[in-house]
Amino acid sequence: MIKVQREDFSIEEEIKKVKAKSRRIGGIVTFLGTVRDFSRGKEVKKLVFEHYPGMAEKKLVELREKALEKFDVIEVSIIHRFGEIGIGENIVLIIVGAEHRKDAFEACKFCIDELKKIVPIWKKEITTEGEIWIEEHP
Repeated sequence: MIKVQREDFSIEEEIKKVKAKSRRIGGIVTFLGTVRDFSRGKEVKKLVFEHYPGMAEKKLVELREKALEKFDVIEVSIIHRFGEIGIGENIVLIIVGAEHRKDAFEACKFCIDELKKIVPIWKKEITTEGEIWIEEHP
């Protein structure tokens, strides 16, 4: 369950999809990334995300499969938006369902950390002082 999309997503609806995968799921961990209004000492007006169509989806599928293999989890869902995204809006959602919370937490952290390293999605900050492409991935 991966998506790269322009439109926003419903966190509640996406959690329902993960829960529906198995009645064995006893713990669900989510990571929600949103646009903040201040970064690197500058006021941010909005973000712009670009991606490599086809390759971004391929890398997300690989990431999801790796998380399912590496951790004792039942389901992993990853959604990342592209295009212009305003302050306070959702950017990325990762949902991990497992029998136990520990596995879900570990897999969720792994997914966001790896996503920032390997998935060809790029972020530009539009600030009051101009535009800047963000190269490092904290």
